Amino acid sequence: MTEKKSESQNIYLDDPDPLSLLLTRLALSAEVYVDGNFCGTWAVDTAGSRRIPFHLIGSGEAWLHFGKEGPQRLVEKDIVLFPRDAHHIISQSNERPEEHQVNTPMSNDGATTHMVCGFFEFKNALVYPLLDALPEVVVLRADSSRQARRIQWLIDLMLMELRDAKPGSYAVVDQLAYLLFVEILRQQVESGSLAKGLLVALFDVRVGRALSAIHQNPESSWTLATLADISAMSRSNFADRFSRLVGLTPMKYLTVARMAEASRLLTTTDMSTASIAEISGYESEAAFRKAFKSTQGVTPGAIRAASLGE
Repeated sequence: MTEKKSESQNIYLDDPDPLSLLLTRLALSAEVYVDGNFCGTWAVDTAGSRRIPFHLIGSGEAWLHFGKEGPQRLVEKDIVLFPRDAHHIISQSNERPEEHQVNTPMSNDGATTHMVCGFFEFKNALVYPLLDALPEVVVLRADSSRQARRIQWLIDLMLMELRDAKPGSYAVVDQLAYLLFVEILRQQVESGSLAKGLLVALFDVRVGRALSAIHQNPESSWTLATLADISAMSRSNFADRFSRLVGLTPMKYLTVARMAEASRLLTTTDMSTASIAEISGYESEAAFRKAFKSTQGVTPGAIRAASLGE
């Protein structure tokens, strides 16, 4: 006779992982705005929007010109993105175009390249340095390795949606781009190419628990001891590991997280500064204002005024 369980299994998704929680707080969105054929002589640079531009080669080939690096050939289902909106050129030739040739009308002769272009964006960018550990340019090559298979699957779905153009395809394509970005973040960490940074820390089993606790409840009276307990580590080992991965001490990061959440509330709600100070874990509005100015470089009032266009 099997023993009867005293408690039923928790079937609810009520404990988000650290990366999911932060992406939600940062309001990640994705937008595909170009799906077209480029033929003849052409060159594009989509930097300058303060977002994260990306280009996907649907068919044919193109060349990436970036910084002082030599040209890189891009082929079908290769994808390239620029985490910090760096200037770049994608063109039909391995010879770098002159500046006056970039973003000008293409000619109608020569080989054709199908390219999909878009942006990823954090609408609540705040002060979380989520992408700082990533290089200025990320190039993902089309291949069949297990690590890249999920990315290729999403690319195939996106290209199919664009090709079929069924009702709702705009919404589907943007959501697929969203999923693609999350998968790219996973791939970058799991590849082992990143040694440290907030993104890496979110994937760390122990430090990730502390980050999740801070992000979910920034107003709590967190101490080094309580955060170390959550991470199942001694205080010294936790402090060392957290600082090495994140680049800030746990208590300094707690202040950053509180001010980031305060910035979000100031720009997205009409809550009073006093209420936001309390939610941010400060007993007095004066102490909150001082910490906010020290961390953000501006006053809470300036942040709110800017959000209102004043």
